[in-house]
Amino acid sequence: MTTSTRGAKTPAVLVLEDGRIFRGRAYGAVGETFGEAVFSTGMTGYQETLTDPSYHRQVVVMTAPHVGNTGVNDEDMESRKIWVSGYVVRDPARVPSSWRSRRTLDEELDAQGVVGISGIDTRALTRHLRERGAMRVGIFSGGAVQDDAALLARVQEAPQMKGANLSAEVATTEPYVVPAIGEKKFTVAAVDLGIKGMTPHRMAERGIEVHVLPATATVEDVYAVNPDGVFFSNGPGDPATADHPVSVMQGVLERGTPLFGICFGNQILGRALGFGTFKLKYGHRGINQPVQDRTTGKVEVTAHNHGFAVDAPLDKVSETPFGRAEVSHVCLNDNVVEGLQLLDRPAFSVQYHPEAAAGPHDAAYLFDRFVSLMEGQRA
Repeated sequence: MTTSTRGAKTPAVLVLEDGRIFRGRAYGAVGETFGEAVFSTGMTGYQETLTDPSYHRQVVVMTAPHVGNTGVNDEDMESRKIWVSGYVVRDPARVPSSWRSRRTLDEELDAQGVVGISGIDTRALTRHLRERGAMRVGIFSGGAVQDDAALLARVQEAPQMKGANLSAEVATTEPYVVPAIGEKKFTVAAVDLGIKGMTPHRMAERGIEVHVLPATATVEDVYAVNPDGVFFSNGPGDPATADHPVSVMQGVLERGTPLFGICFGNQILGRALGFGTFKLKYGHRGINQPVQDRTTGKVEVTAHNHGFAVDAPLDKVSETPFGRAEVSHVCLNDNVVEGLQLLDRPAFSVQYHPEAAAGPHDAAYLFDRFVSLMEGQRA
């Protein structure tokens, strides 16, 4: 619930489910909001982060101290709206400085009803989340502020991320087509679990016509577009709840169609192959995560947003219902699985975001790898 009144002098309070409290000033809309508190280590690209559907029902804490320096433009939106539940910054920019800026970040958050807080020690909050783990949180400002005990009780009543089935809440409800740029070479059916706009664009740049389908799409819907390849997107929520996408992916694997998944799509592939998934203590979020491609030995700086991971063995090739599978990518910070590939069928996935909006472009080759699979299948 929010009101449209803004004001940097309006008191605000952030309450974590373990009772830790931070006091600051309202930023964006004034009111109240709940979600899972997570931190992002990205120093740039806040507009892309805010509009990434994977952040649905999450309150994002920015570790960079200064946020909003370049304002908000009309080109860098990754979806139709801001998806974060709340936003936490230390020192918001007073005046944005960019020739592309159309309005301030504060104004954009307010216009979309996103409750935030500024003026708190985000370093201390981030260290707390690193030690205790991601947890439920509430931000309250203006008339929503009550005594601390009452606010804590409300936070502890909020739903948890574990067990949340959210992809259908953020996905498109109607199919749409992103045409190939230049000569059309392939057709791809993309199952939207929370897709970012840059992802089909990266495929379109490679001559792919992308048919984006709702999260509720069936195997029959996928093959109705006569795809040369099938893609499963990023998205929010607990992969343990995603039984329908897992079933659809298994149908694609049975047919042997080239398959590529990212982020949530990587977790779906893990489940489709028979691996489990688990919740990370505080997850990976930001645009500076080191990942090694074990197929080449190359280390990439990559963009992440995931709080769950695949539980697959790092030290051996696994037998699955669809042939042999192995971990293709691993995070060098904590050895979390960051990619899977089948050895007997044309299918692979990564846990991070190769479309890199925002972020480094080290992983753009993965779209070329998908093209190579489709070329090989056609040949």
